Amino acid sequence: MTQTHDYAEGKLRLTRTGGVAAITFNNAAKLNAMSLSMWQALGDVCTALAEDDRLRVVTLEGAGDKAFVVGADISEFGETRGNAKTAAAYGAAVERAERTVEDMPVPTLALVRGYCIGGGLGIAMRCDLRLARDDARFAITPARLGLGYGYDGVASLYQRLGHATAADLLFSGRKIGATEAKAKGVCDIVYPQASFDEDAAMYVDQLAQNAPLTIRAAKAALRNLALSDADQDRSVVDRMVKACFDSADYQEGQRAFAEKRPPQFKGQ
Repeated sequence: MTQTHDYAEGKLRLTRTGGVAAITFNNAAKLNAMSLSMWQALGDVCTALAEDDRLRVVTLEGAGDKAFVVGADISEFGETRGNAKTAAAYGAAVERAERTVEDMPVPTLALVRGYCIGGGLGIAMRCDLRLARDDARFAITPARLGLGYGYDGVASLYQRLGHATAADLLFSGRKIGATEAKAKGVCDIVYPQASFDEDAAMYVDQLAQNAPLTIRAAKAALRNLALSDADQDRSVVDRMVKACFDSADYQEGQRAFAEKRPPQFKGQ
């Protein structure tokens, strides 16, 4: 059964189908530019999703055919980012939203059609994987607007892309296509425009059908490895791995392999 809930005056939509949660930036008239209320709603929605043990995959995408997200809604800036004080509060809302995406315990996938600019790329880079249509265009544009790009956002780009690519995107503000983006690690998989929706859906379904305890343990390990040596805690991951071997899903996986059928994992 599919359930849909709207937030931020309908500009952010959550659709749940089984273990898959689809977050849609639903502001197509402005190429899905993020209002402050959308940033706040994204943080709230992701915080709630992270507590759901039934969750298997989260996708994020833009409404319409032209953009994932083209950044923040600049028309609000006079009110929401008019000076250093209000800009700091706005930046805190953005960082909270992006952090909740990054901290999700299950795989997060950005499904990128068309433009993925500024804050849109900031969101996408906090996801585990970025699946791009071959007409996707990526850019970080604060240097063209005169605003300061926050430390956490720069750190996210640096950690994922390295110094040179992060510097190129931040300094130039130029748009890069899907082919160059994949070569630089900005996106991970590129699908043809004609089959993007079908190809992306098949990939999402593949992840959703795999053993959820195994995937959660793998993601926990990946997140742990991203920390400094002093902050890493392998014991948490070790407990999650042990739970996989003690689970009914492990027994189901062995039975399904022996019986030459797809396994039916329940996350138990």
